[in-house]
Amino acid sequence: MTIVKHELRQGRTSFCVWTGAIAVMMAFCVFLFPEMKGEMDSISDAFSSMGAFSSAFGMDQLNFGTLIGYYAIECGNVLGLGGAFFASLCAAGALAKEERDRTAEFLLTHPVSRARIITEKLVAVILQVIAMSAVVYGVSIGSIGLVGEDIPWKELNLLHLAYFLLQLELAGVCFGISAFMRKGSIGAGLGVAIMVYFLNLISNITESAEFLKYITPFSFTDGADIVTEGKLDVGLVLVGMGIGALGIAAAYWHYGRKDIQ
Repeated sequence: MTIVKHELRQGRTSFCVWTGAIAVMMAFCVFLFPEMKGEMDSISDAFSSMGAFSSAFGMDQLNFGTLIGYYAIECGNVLGLGGAFFASLCAAGALAKEERDRTAEFLLTHPVSRARIITEKLVAVILQVIAMSAVVYGVSIGSIGLVGEDIPWKELNLLHLAYFLLQLELAGVCFGISAFMRKGSIGAGLGVAIMVYFLNLISNITESAEFLKYITPFSFTDGADIVTEGKLDVGLVLVGMGIGALGIAAAYWHYGRKDIQ
């Protein structure tokens, strides 16, 4: 597990910055709720009447006057985008950085197979995603307790599980992309995360574009659907996990026979 430890050491600064930023923003959003709680009924009415904009973010189905309705929209957007960016950036550079930083020659001369290199790098990415999700979850629970609100355990756990699965899918896709790249990886990771986010908005606005729900992982993190139905859409989750697995399989297939420069 030498490569795993090395990857975790290399990524500790990025991990701390991203995790800290997301956790602080989540806590800040929760701390704002008591101050805004009394005005949320009128805000809910205003948002629910904004047509396509309301549908895009699911604000026409949730009550902002409740903690879980507020949390699903405000905190959900923070965790969704922040977690997606972190997972994508972490995975997109995992394999590409060896050629970008010209360390591939040093790494590949060691008595380790390429399959083992891929596996250990993938493990390092997944561990960082798990650790980030765990820290943010703990901060969120603690923040809700500090403001004196009852914790809606079922809905909260489902929301965080959905975003964790989203991060895993994007990590798998970007890990596969990383195997095909030699230099640029940051732009590719951010590009994938932003693209799937806007595809989800389009699918929510236009009925003719509902097929996009099977492409973007943000479709099964829709807070409105999770809160109102009390469950995840298993079909969309399975499709998403399948897409992530294809990305990982592509990494093993291509990197194993790639001409490393």
